[in-house]
This record gives sequence, C-alpha cells and structure tokens, in this order.
Amino acid sequence: MELTEAIKDYVEDKINALERFYDKILRAHVVVGVESRHHQKGDVFIAECRLEVPGKDLFASKNEKTLYKAVDKIRDYLEGELKKHKVLRREKTKVERRQVRAGKEYKS
Repeated sequence: MELTEAIKDYVEDKINALERFYDKILRAHVVVGVESRHHQKGDVFIAECRLEVPGKDLFASKNEKTLYKAVDKIRDYLEGELKKHKVLRREKTKVERRQVRAGKEYKS
C-alpha cells in the first residue's frame, strides 16, 4: 500500500490530537496497511499504533473496511487508554506523596 500525503496527514492529525488527553506522550509508532487474508470480503485495512508514555507502552490494532475508520478506531481506543493511564499515574503519585509525608511525620 502506498502512503499518500493525505493518509499521512490524517494519521498525524488523529495521533497528535491525543496530546489533549495526555501531554507526556514520548513517541508514537503507527503502521497502516491492507490485509490480504480477507480476499473474499474485499479489502480489509489495518491500523496499528504503539504509544510510548512514561511508565508504559500502549498499543492498539484495528481492522476496518476503510483505512480512515481503522485510524479513527485506534485513536478512540487510545484516548480511553490514555485517560485511564493518566488517572492511574495521578493516584500513584498521590499515594507516593502520602507515604513520603507519613514517613516525615513518623521521623519527627
């Protein structure tokens, strides 16, 4: 499958929009293509994305009848995963702060 400028721009826009939900994304690796195993059903497009964020890598892979739908689905899935990850990181930070405070109070 040839990567056109339109596809590249669409993918970049969708993945860059994820920074609204979590601004600490280190790197995104996106793969798009056509699966050939479903030749009787017509073309099946695949989009995969691996996001590197502090403490974890998030991965999504979706198949759809159009490439744009597959990209939209991985973006939606990763949005939810980023929101969960952000909450978990925030909770972990709160617990760590409490432990530090408790340790200081105990030492006094």
